[in-house]
Amino acid sequence: MSHNTAEINRQLRKSGYRVTPQRQLILDAVCQLGDHVTPEAVYDHVHRIAPTLSRATVYRVLHFLTEQQILAMVHIADGRLAYEMAGPEPHHHLVCRTCDSLLELPHSVLLSFRLAMESQYDFEIDVSHLSFFGHCTDCRSSAGA
Repeated sequence: MSHNTAEINRQLRKSGYRVTPQRQLILDAVCQLGDHVTPEAVYDHVHRIAPTLSRATVYRVLHFLTEQQILAMVHIADGRLAYEMAGPEPHHHLVCRTCDSLLELPHSVLLSFRLAMESQYDFEIDVSHLSFFGHCTDCRSSAGA
């Protein structure tokens, strides 16, 4: 996974922010560690490079980058949070409670749900990410065996 530093710089500057060295280091860590990386993993990675960077700073920057829609927050197994680079289109996840596998769903899967909420309840849903928890085919099959 990679990120376009120039585009992120432009996006942050447009909102009145900048890419600080700490933000850059954390973005680099998320990209190097791959999809669905936990805050703890980001901290461990960053702490090896910049030992003075506190855990609180890492959590604040992850939250900030999520608010700026540069990162997406993902709910994974056991109620833990993970982060990934936000793409041009949101996506959602199916999370297996047994094996912790993640399956990505395109945003379009929720179109009929969003339209139903608008027509039946006159409520416009702002959905950027949802995680649905359940059991994957493999785990259901092995439980029934």
